[in-house]
Amino acid sequence: MIMGNGYYSTAEAAKLAGVHKNTLLRWLYAKEVPEPKLTIGKDTRIWTDEDVENLKRYKEANYRKRL
Repeated sequence: MIMGNGYYSTAEAAKLAGVHKNTLLRWLYAKEVPEPKLTIGKDTRIWTDEDVENLKRYKEANYRKRL
């Protein structure tokens, strides 16, 4: 889903942060990263530019890709 205007789906946010969507979802379920403030209904998360920047910082500090 293409949101535009600084708003992203979970898949788009993961791609911008440089991780797979499943990795981002795993971080969310483990409460390693906060849920975005914006949601539609129960299951649709809307990520902002600030949320994506926070994901990038988390990845840089905590994530090591397996070899």
